[in-house]
Amino acid sequence: MRRSTTILALSALSILALTGCSRSTKPTDLSAASSTPAHRGGPSASASATFSSAALNERLLNESDLGEGYTRKPQTADRHNDVTVIGCPALEKLGSDAATGATLDFTRKAKASFTYAGSTSSEVSEELYSDSATKLSNRIGKVFNAMVSCPSYRVISGSTTIDMGTQKTAVPDLGDEQWSQLLTYSAGGQRSVVKQTAIRSGNILVIVSGSPDLVDAHLDEAVAKTRTAR
Repeated sequence: MRRSTTILALSALSILALTGCSRSTKPTDLSAASSTPAHRGGPSASASATFSSAALNERLLNESDLGEGYTRKPQTADRHNDVTVIGCPALEKLGSDAATGATLDFTRKAKASFTYAGSTSSEVSEELYSDSATKLSNRIGKVFNAMVSCPSYRVISGSTTIDMGTQKTAVPDLGDEQWSQLLTYSAGGQRSVVKQTAIRSGNILVIVSGSPDLVDAHLDEAVAKTRTAR
């Protein structure tokens, strides 16, 4: 079955993590895991103004930023399937909005997804959102905190049952607030691992999701580009 990159709500932040399956992926060492979010008080070029979707789009990473071997995937419409969460009270309390993306449905947003070396098992996606710092922090924090409150749970979408696992991971010293976690999901006898890291710098939220190595490799650059005036 085809596998799409696991993402949280809002396409990159959704509890519905799986529409298909891929080969098994070895999880990252979590010995350095730390609590999130962290408040660093770092510099942020967007501290006093929100940005339009067009302005955010200019701040997305592109193939020239990522380097050789990356291909941008065509954008597809978000799919909001009927989802049931079992075994995680915090997520159940959030309801279907958290599963379908409505919880973080900011008007100002931009997204790009890439495959590496033509392989659907090595993907990275970036999403940018702009709103007040308080709204960004509260909404992303609510979803991340709910997910990491449950080390394991199940998601049912149609006839597909997905076994989920969530664990906090170490957070890089970037921006004003940071959240990071590693998700494992299993369905149909297949298992995959996806990392998601969110960084808020002032009034811009950056979410990078995908293969753990690719997220780690490009997170700094993604955050730095949001501070570039166009």
